[in-house]
Amino acid sequence: MSLAAHDVRVVLEGRTILSDIGLTLERGHFVGLVGPNGAGKTTLLRILAALVAPRQGRVTLDGHALSGMSRDARARRIAALFQGAGIGWPMTVREIVALGRLPHRRAFAGLSGADEAAIARAMARTDIGHLADRTEPTLSSGERMRALLARALAVGAEWLLADEPVTALDPAHQLDAMALLRAVSRDGAGVVAVLHDLALAARFCDRIVVLAGGRLVADGRPEDALTDALLARVFGVTVERACAADGTRYILPWGRSGSLEDSDDAIT
Repeated sequence: MSLAAHDVRVVLEGRTILSDIGLTLERGHFVGLVGPNGAGKTTLLRILAALVAPRQGRVTLDGHALSGMSRDARARRIAALFQGAGIGWPMTVREIVALGRLPHRRAFAGLSGADEAAIARAMARTDIGHLADRTEPTLSSGERMRALLARALAVGAEWLLADEPVTALDPAHQLDAMALLRAVSRDGAGVVAVLHDLALAARFCDRIVVLAGGRLVADGRPEDALTDALLARVFGVTVERACAADGTRYILPWGRSGSLEDSDDAIT
């Protein structure tokens, strides 16, 4: 029940994007993939989704090479949501969500009862039922992101890979989306999300993987991975730590720790 990268190296246009990435992910966990801009987070997510081929190394799903599986087989098992994903034409929200069922349907076949149920469930979980008949050009960026998240959920895959799924959302919907992603993992799927909000990542994720300069520099529970020293060194920030009324401990980026470029400890 694992999705794993083995000694992965990625080179694009002569530039090394990822180096020596070894990572094993298990279903039933919500993993936050964090790091500064340009760290290689989205590239790693694309590698795990078999959308980019590594220069070196391989990716396996339950011990089998992902590259050896058919595109449809991968699409049934791994659902992916990436920033800037195109829709192509002015579809309604319901039609967008229904695209998530394509890996399960025969060519030119209509929607089955199982498809209809999966679509309705995904729309309910992302709170977009009231948008069902709206077309994509009329949606706000946040509404569009929720529709695309619903499309990914409608697949019903074992793995959900999401690139910055909360970036375009307002605070209330950010909380809803993070709670939903955690709930999806509690239902047994593996969830991996690229996140920039360290407070949300620390609060909702079971595990944090930190990339910097194309290398994996920390991997563990939020309290173990997001230490003060690492946050200062990798992100150039200091944080405030406190405990909420319900007992949940949280971190809040608060100040700059100095220039990363000028720091002897900067990771490149």
